[in-house]
Amino acid sequence: MSQDKLIKLKSTESKTILRTFKNKKKNPDKLKLKKYDKALRKHVEFVESKK
Repeated sequence: MSQDKLIKLKSTESKTILRTFKNKKKNPDKLKLKKYDKALRKHVEFVESKK
């Protein structure tokens, strides 16, 4: 996979950052996902941030 498809997801409640891949042609908008935050030990919303 190329690096241009790699994105950062930043937690809305803590400083946790996750990395994942995204197809920018199909999803041009910012990505919002509910994922498990290890620091808080619960599910929170992660929002796409700048590289």
